[in-house]
Amino acid sequence: MSGNAKYQKLLEPGRIGSVKTRNRIVKTGAGMLMWHEDDLHMREEVKAFYEGIARGGVGLLIVESPTIDYPRGVRWPQRYRIDDDKYIKGLSELVEVIHRHGCPTFMQMNHDGPWQVKLPFAPKPMYDGAPIAASAVTFESETDFHNETPHVLTVDEIQEIVDKFASAAVRAQKAGFDGVDINAASSHLLHNFFSPFWNRREDDYGGSVESRARFAMEVIREIKKRLGDDFPVSIIMNGMEIGQVIGVDNSRCLTPQDSREIAKCLQKAGADAIQVRSHWLGYHVGAYLPDALFYPEPPVPVAEMPKEYDSSRKGAGVNITLAAGIKTAVSIPVLVVGRLDADLGEKILREGKVDYIAMTRRLIADPDYPNKLAAGKVDDIAPCTACDNCLGNQRCRVNGLVGTHFNTIEKATKKKKVVVIGGGPAGMSAARVSALRGHDVTLYERASKLGGLLPLASMVKGSHPEDLSLLIGYFERQILKLGVKVILGKEADIKVIEQLKPDVVFLATGGTPVVPDIPGIDKPNVVDGAVLHRRLKFFLKFLSPEKLRELSRFYMPIGKRVIVIGGGIQGCELAEFLTKRGRQVTIVETKDKLGEGMVDALMDHLFLWFRKKGVTTIGGVRQYVEITDRGLTIVNNEGKRQTIEADTIVSALPLKANPELLKGLQEKVPEVYPIGDCRDPLLIADAIGTGLRTARTV
Repeated sequence: MSGNAKYQKLLEPGRIGSVKTRNRIVKTGAGMLMWHEDDLHMREEVKAFYEGIARGGVGLLIVESPTIDYPRGVRWPQRYRIDDDKYIKGLSELVEVIHRHGCPTFMQMNHDGPWQVKLPFAPKPMYDGAPIAASAVTFESETDFHNETPHVLTVDEIQEIVDKFASAAVRAQKAGFDGVDINAASSHLLHNFFSPFWNRREDDYGGSVESRARFAMEVIREIKKRLGDDFPVSIIMNGMEIGQVIGVDNSRCLTPQDSREIAKCLQKAGADAIQVRSHWLGYHVGAYLPDALFYPEPPVPVAEMPKEYDSSRKGAGVNITLAAGIKTAVSIPVLVVGRLDADLGEKILREGKVDYIAMTRRLIADPDYPNKLAAGKVDDIAPCTACDNCLGNQRCRVNGLVGTHFNTIEKATKKKKVVVIGGGPAGMSAARVSALRGHDVTLYERASKLGGLLPLASMVKGSHPEDLSLLIGYFERQILKLGVKVILGKEADIKVIEQLKPDVVFLATGGTPVVPDIPGIDKPNVVDGAVLHRRLKFFLKFLSPEKLRELSRFYMPIGKRVIVIGGGIQGCELAEFLTKRGRQVTIVETKDKLGEGMVDALMDHLFLWFRKKGVTTIGGVRQYVEITDRGLTIVNNEGKRQTIEADTIVSALPLKANPELLKGLQEKVPEVYPIGDCRDPLLIADAIGTGLRTARTV
C-alpha cells in the first residue's frame, strides 16, 4: 500500500501464515447479522457490505462466523450456515466479491453453545436444549448470558464438535477463503474450557493450563491435518477474564499469566496468529465494545480495575497491555482489538507491542479508512461515533450505505441545481452526496451554525462513549471541500426558492417538538420540548456543547425532583444527564417498554444503572390527568390514579414531522424530497441515512 509516512508501520504489508496482508489493519469477524439461516445464496446486502470494506484497502478481511453446529452452536437466526456442503456456493459468491479487490479473507468460526439461554436483551434461543459447557457453572446477571445450568459435554461430544469445526474449515477452503479464524474469546465455548472459573473438569480437558487448552488445540490440529500447514488458522482469545463485577476474584478466572501459557499451547498446535481481547463476567457487552463498559458509568471504579486492563482511555486500547504480554510468549503475529484508531495503532506497532491492529466499527463507518490513510486524506475519514447502531441492527449511523445492496455513490448522468433547506444531519448528508454526484448544491440554514439538533444532542450525550462533535466537524469539512455553497442565518422560504429556480429541493427543516395535551402543561414548573430546545440553542450560539455540558454541573434552572415525560431514547438520555447532575428523576411513558430507539444491550446497562441511582421508571401510563404545583397525576398501568411529586416537569417526547413548506414547494420545483425529521422523526442514523439514500437517486 502506498506511503503516508505518518502511518508507515500501519500501512506496511505483513504475513499471517502463508497469506500476505496488504497492511496491518484487520477487519474483525464481528457479526452484522444480515443473513438468515435458510439462505443458500449470498444476499446482495451482505456482498455489498463486505465488498465495500475490501475495496477500501483493509489488509485482511475476516468474515463473520456462519453456523458450524446447527442449531446447538448458534444463538441468532440471522447467521448463514456452513454445517453442510450445500452452503459452500453461497460463501463462494461472497469470497469472489472480496477477492475482486485483491483483499485476502478469512472465515471466522464460532460456537455459541454456552449462550443458549433466555434473556431480556436477546431473542429466543435457536436451540431448545440446555446450553453446553465444560462444567455445570452458572451465575445470575441481567447483562450477561449463563443464567441456566448447562449440559456438561462428554469427551465424545467434544470430539464431535472438533469434527464440526474442522469440517467447516474444509468447506471454507472450498468456498475460496484464504484461512479461518477461530473465536475462542468472549464467553464462547472454547473460552469456556480455557477459563478455570468455567472449567471445573477432572478429565483430560480440565485442570492444568494445557488440559484446558486441549479442546482448542485439537480443533487447530484437526484443521491442519485436513488442510495442511499452508492453510492459515488464526484464533481469538481473551488476554484475561475479569470477575469482580459478580463478586468473583480475578485470580479464579482466566489470568494474564494463564493466557500467555495458553497462547504458547495454541502456537504449538499450529495457530498462525492470535487476536487478543478481554472479557468481563456479568458485563457481556464490555467484551467486544470496551468503550460501552464505561456507559453510563463503569461497573466498578476505574481505580479498582486490573492494572493489565488499560482503562486510561475509557475503552480505547484496553487490551494493549494484555496483547503485548502474549506477544512476549509467542513468535507468531499478535493482533489486538478494542476501539483503536490509526494514531494509537501506529504508536503500538512502532513500539513492537503487537503486529496487527484489528477493528470493526471504524471500518463500518468508513470502509475506505485504510485507503484514505494511505492517500493522506485523514480529514476525509468519516468518524465512528461509537453509537453501536451496528450491534445487530444491520446499519450504521454515519454510513447510510450499510444494510443496502449498493456500496458506492456514483456520478449523476445529468448535473442539476440542488437546494438543501436545513443544515441538520439529514440536510448535510444530502448536500454531501449531491455534491459527490456532481450537482451544483446550495445549503440554507437559518441558524448561525450547521448541525441542527446535533449540538444539543452532543451536549446531553457528552463526548463518551458517543462523540457527535466529530460528526458535525466531518460534515462541515466535507460539504465545504466539495464546493457546497453554505448560507447561514437566512431562512429559505418559497420566495427565495422561486428566485433560485432549482431543479431539486431537499426539505430538511427538521421536526417540531410535541407539547403534550395535559391540563396544566402551561404552568411555570413545566419545561416543554419547544422551550427546552430554544433555551439550549440560545446558549449553544456562544458555548460549545462540551462547555455547556460542563457548566450544567454547576447550574441548571431545573428543580431537585424532576419528572421526564417520554421514555424513548430522548427521555432516557435526558434522565441520565439530569441524574448525573444530582436530580431525582422519574420517567413516565405511555408505552409498556421504555428505551425505544436505544441499542438493546446499552439500554439494559442504562436501566440497571437507573435502578442503582434511584431513577423511577413508569411505563404503560394510561392517561396524564393533570399537572399541578405538586407534580403530575397519572392513571398508571393498573388503572389507578397516582400523583408523582416533582419540582420540575420536562417534556422529552419524540418530535413530530414538519413538512410545512412541502406543498408550496411541490408547486414551484420539479423535484422535492422531504428528508430526516421533516419527513419522519426518528434517530440521527435515520436522518443521515435518508439524506444519503435519497440524494443517491437524484
